[in-house]
Amino acid sequence: MIEVVQAGLETSVQDFPGRIGYLEQGFPPSGPMDSWSFRLANLLVGNPAEAAGLECQFLGPTLTFHSDSAIAITGADMTPTLDGESVPAYETIHVKAGQTLAMSGAVFGARAYVAVSGGIDTPLIQGSRSTFHMAGIGGVDGGALKAGQSIPIGSSTLPKRFRVLDDNRPPIHREPVWDIEVVRGPNDDWIDEAGHEVFFGSDWKLSAKSNRTGLRLEGPPITFSSKATNKPAEHGEDPSNILDHGYPFGAVNLAGQTPIILANDGPSAGGFINPYTVPTATFWKLAQSRPGQTYRFVDVSVSEAQILRRQEDAHCMVSSLEVILLR
Repeated sequence: MIEVVQAGLETSVQDFPGRIGYLEQGFPPSGPMDSWSFRLANLLVGNPAEAAGLECQFLGPTLTFHSDSAIAITGADMTPTLDGESVPAYETIHVKAGQTLAMSGAVFGARAYVAVSGGIDTPLIQGSRSTFHMAGIGGVDGGALKAGQSIPIGSSTLPKRFRVLDDNRPPIHREPVWDIEVVRGPNDDWIDEAGHEVFFGSDWKLSAKSNRTGLRLEGPPITFSSKATNKPAEHGEDPSNILDHGYPFGAVNLAGQTPIILANDGPSAGGFINPYTVPTATFWKLAQSRPGQTYRFVDVSVSEAQILRRQEDAHCMVSSLEVILLR
């Protein structure tokens, strides 16, 4: 098992692709926001992609290992050390029983991932080990890690040491501007052409009032089409109101004049329009951007979004690794 010495900030157990098939009961998928980094971490320690690991947000945890293990750290740079010595990201690291991994605040990026050989072995809830904080299910006691807790891990054999080739890592950067791909729909016809021009032509600031449920944006007002202003009463009074309907994963939910990107723990239905949808291949950017940074939206088609996803999946294959020769 792993002992939690310090918990970090909202460190949680997640698995890929999360809790699938329960949206109609109000349970979102949860899972890692940056599934690209998450899957690479599992690949490095010989786990299947779906094995549970840790998502660390902004400030990483301090963990003591009570058995020999292999670990990998990917995603944001949280300057990890093992017994005080720096260790690399995107590489397999062999850890001996009694050693302590310490992670600090993110130098750049926002979320780091820790995989351990054998995977985290917490109970399956609705087919997933992912933590969904709002319902208090999954992970360790249904919430973020706390100091003093023990994390069970599965049995495994230590794998060879691997490194992810540079071109297969998500290009997490220090720049304050992120280009975020979106597909139009399902409610894009509630926005007029001038409104679309505003959305795609403006800088949008990521608010500090953002989390795994939704990423709130600050920017200029958006104008609506006649469909939003001349509608039956049951659709609601505000132009952004609509008769309650399902929300797609990654929806850009327009609550009045506030766009909110619905992320991994987001609601499954409601009464606001969703003019655009962020494809899953772009979620790693949502995961690694920080409050105060800027989004600029890029209009892509469904087929282009599918190509992006296939490209991301290709980066998470064994061919993305090279063996590290031990001397």
